[in-house]
Amino acid sequence: MKVLVTGVKGQLGYDVVNELKKRGMEAVGVDLEEMDITDAASVDKVLKDAAPDAVIHCAAYTAVDAAEDQEELCRRVNRDGTRNIAKVCRELDIKMVYISTDYVFNGQGTRPWEPEDERQPLNVYGLTKCEGEEAVQELLEKYFIVRIAWVFGINGKNFVKTMLRLAENNKRVTVVNDQYGSPTYTYDLAKLLVDMVQTQKYGIYHATNEGICTWYEFACEIFKQAGIEMEVVPVSAAEYPAKAKRPENSRMSKEKLTENGFDRLPPWQDALKRYLKALNPSL
Repeated sequence: MKVLVTGVKGQLGYDVVNELKKRGMEAVGVDLEEMDITDAASVDKVLKDAAPDAVIHCAAYTAVDAAEDQEELCRRVNRDGTRNIAKVCRELDIKMVYISTDYVFNGQGTRPWEPEDERQPLNVYGLTKCEGEEAVQELLEKYFIVRIAWVFGINGKNFVKTMLRLAENNKRVTVVNDQYGSPTYTYDLAKLLVDMVQTQKYGIYHATNEGICTWYEFACEIFKQAGIEMEVVPVSAAEYPAKAKRPENSRMSKEKLTENGFDRLPPWQDALKRYLKALNPSL
């Protein structure tokens, strides 16, 4: 099977390409230099030249706060870029996996979000990812929409790396303690996506590592596992203002994975342990 992966320089795209190769599948990894997803002609040419059996679309505009000031650019990437890919996938009659986000929901309540729940995004980033989902659903039948959250991987920036960096010069950090979700290790997620793309079990899925925590609890576990002494001070989101509004509830139901025979991702604490070891083999 030949799979084209967008956003190969990002955390997830990098791991997806490695997972495909590990399984002896043909992976074509592209990023902005090889294919500008906002340019329909570029997408058309690259996809048709590559002639893959499927596309795993990991590329996205993900700077959540910056998106509030760069709505047009964010929309060009997340909605229009996704639409450009979906159009060619339809023409070639191939599968598409679109990576989406917990940010398509309003973040209220405490129950885990189900894949079919109403989408009510809180910010520009969430809105444009929602519009990307709608484009995929409108144009395709052979699609997987996979919503993820709180991502960390070897390649790129993330919350874990930020905490470790802060620990180099600080003995105290403040971290939000009233937003709930599940961290997601891209190495684990990549395995699931490669499993998924080989099936015809199309639809919308949620995929995060198992278990729920707050950002504060996540930070505490990072320092504990890394053997770093750090005073972690819990604060409310209101005390830690950001330009874009964040969801308080990012709990997501993964029952649909089980129902369709897919393996759920391991507990996030286990994922973090393996990730820290990958970053620093001496741990």
